[in-house]
Amino acid sequence: MFQLGKTIISEEIIQKDFVCNLSACKGACCIDGEAGAPLEESEIQKLERVYPMVKPYLRKEGIAAIEKQGVYIKTDTGELETPLIDGADCAYVIFDDSGTAMCAIEEAYNQGEIDWKKPISCHLYPVRVQNYTEFSAVNYHRWDICDDACTLGKELQVPVYKFVKEALIRKFGENWYAELEKVAQNLKK
Repeated sequence: MFQLGKTIISEEIIQKDFVCNLSACKGACCIDGEAGAPLEESEIQKLERVYPMVKPYLRKEGIAAIEKQGVYIKTDTGELETPLIDGADCAYVIFDDSGTAMCAIEEAYNQGEIDWKKPISCHLYPVRVQNYTEFSAVNYHRWDICDDACTLGKELQVPVYKFVKEALIRKFGENWYAELEKVAQNLKK
């Protein structure tokens, strides 16, 4: 672990390799698991604002889940998440012609309909950020459904922090990322 400003970072985001391999996993992270995507408080208003523009991209099951539960849910422990369809798929999941899960929010963004890409937790994956009072912990999250992404990342020699560069900059800023790159170069020496 090392510290950058108010973040404590696992060295695994520098040491481990990762590149999403959607042809292998078919976007399983959006449909497997027991919870929706974690949301930040600041993302709630964004979700409420973009929902009308995202709605035309959604499946009918997703629309029904969102209209029943809301654009987000609050768990028993107070965590904010995207709603699920019948306890499984994220309500914002859509599928391409090959059956690969995709994000309707990101599709609306890609089509120029909205200016918000998707929840930061999804954009950062496989990096997870846990906020504490004095600092944020930045960790690499291992999930067996991503084994093919680890294999591809190793083949291409792309460390986690480079794979999620855009998201890390979005979350922590360009200066923070530049400092992270310096640490990574020093660790490799």
